[in-house]
Amino acid sequence: MASTGGLGRAFEHGRPALVTYAMAGYPDRAGSLRALHALVAGGADLIELGVPYSDPLADGPVIRDAADTARAANPGGFGLAETIELAAEFLAEAGAEAPPLALMTYLNPLMRMGLPKVAEAMRAAGISGVIIPDLPPEMAPMWLAASQGIDTVFLVAPTSTPERLAKVGEMSAGFVYCVSTTGVTGERSELPSELADLVDRVKASTSLPVAVGFGVSTPEQARSVAASADGVVVGSALVRRQADANDLREFCAALSVAVRGE
Repeated sequence: MASTGGLGRAFEHGRPALVTYAMAGYPDRAGSLRALHALVAGGADLIELGVPYSDPLADGPVIRDAADTARAANPGGFGLAETIELAAEFLAEAGAEAPPLALMTYLNPLMRMGLPKVAEAMRAAGISGVIIPDLPPEMAPMWLAASQGIDTVFLVAPTSTPERLAKVGEMSAGFVYCVSTTGVTGERSELPSELADLVDRVKASTSLPVAVGFGVSTPEQARSVAASADGVVVGSALVRRQADANDLREFCAALSVAVRGE
């Protein structure tokens, strides 16, 4: 599926892209807004903005704890609607400097808000795409029909069959998210030795860029992944620094240098 929402812009620099994750509302709303600007200053090519959710099936402890803090720290809670509002404010403030932004959420919040309503809110906010870990391609047509103008990114894993790789490559827009290992997100001391082979298999199934996430924790690991992938996704290692915007910006800058091979 061709890119329609603009996530593909992150991969048009002739080098691997740095895809960064931040949790909306963590450590509070103002702090998460500062964090988003820190990621821009640190060289992020694309931002995934996580929606705080009570049952995050794919998220490891750092991101789960950040989501719990966000939901507790903001009066009235913090969910999908508040995350879209935060994204709109950030994108308006950042202007032309803003990289493409994708929400990372689960299907239940989308269903509760209403698919047409949430899609329209995302378009109005300037959000480029969405990643929904618990939405398989077979269940996606209703969402895809409502979300014209928004890129939907599907995930593949080391256990994905050739048929699944082909299906995800066909239905994704913007890029394909390649999960480096089975399990949940989180920092890992080592990445699988066969990761480059997995990336090659995914690339053979799609014409879209392939970004690798889950477990990338250090600039050295990011540099290694960038040798084979079109993009490197870093989440928990950034969220662990999100409460300190200066620390976050410096770590993001180190990742950016590594991904770019500088």
